[in-house]
Amino acid sequence: MDIYNGGPEVSIRSIKKDSMKFVLSNTDLSVANALRRIMIAEVPTMAIDMVEIETNSTVLTDEYIAHRLGMIPLTSYDVDRIQYTRDCTCTLYCPNCSVELTLHVKVNVDYDDMNDPTIDKTRQVTSLDLISSDESVKPVSDDKAHPILIVKMRPGQEIKLKCVAKKGVAKEHAKWSPVYGVAFEYDPYNKLRHSHYWIEEDEKLEWGVSANAVEETPVDPNEPFDFNAKPDRFYIELETSGCMKPEEVALRAMTIMQDKLGGLQIKLDDEFKEDTQRWGY
Repeated sequence: MDIYNGGPEVSIRSIKKDSMKFVLSNTDLSVANALRRIMIAEVPTMAIDMVEIETNSTVLTDEYIAHRLGMIPLTSYDVDRIQYTRDCTCTLYCPNCSVELTLHVKVNVDYDDMNDPTIDKTRQVTSLDLISSDESVKPVSDDKAHPILIVKMRPGQEIKLKCVAKKGVAKEHAKWSPVYGVAFEYDPYNKLRHSHYWIEEDEKLEWGVSANAVEETPVDPNEPFDFNAKPDRFYIELETSGCMKPEEVALRAMTIMQDKLGGLQIKLDDEFKEDTQRWGY
């Protein structure tokens, strides 16, 4: 049995506005991979789940626009106060389990400019045009110069709709994922030989080590291979969609993992108690 002195350790390497790098050490590969999967699929966020279209004379169909709206990331810093729809007592949606967003854009026809080729008559409808009923849940728009495009409209066209954002996790649909990607690396020198390289002539020239190798000891070619060695240091990097801070995603994922393990421990204790009463041992 492996014994980890002091338990798992986390060392933050860098934190940016929408990305984070940290090192998870003194733990097992299964724990690191479980943390990665939870950050991707089990951290709750807000996303548009229902779209009620009143008017749409654009070139895109209702279904296409609804799908594009659903994939727009929404700020979810205060997601804990929102209930899941399945836990709410309302029939469809209410302020306790949802947030409404509206969109209404109409491009008027200006006959004086219709024949002027120097004037761009295309109107870009973006995430900035969505009006939220709750300031804590609105489209991520850190970059005002490059918002998310929904549809392009020409003079005479109009779009009017209402969106309902709900709380969910990416296990149900990818639109609820708080991250664009989570990656981790271990054993950059491939001491454990978990990777098999296709080598033409020289392995060192064809397969360079990653930047994480600076934190580990290079391979000694004369050292015998340890068949019992296991990875215990993992370099994790995550990039968020902007819906919440990267450190918040990591902390929420760790909390969810603790809750899952705590629930499993309670369930096992109950099973052992039932077996003890039943069989008398």
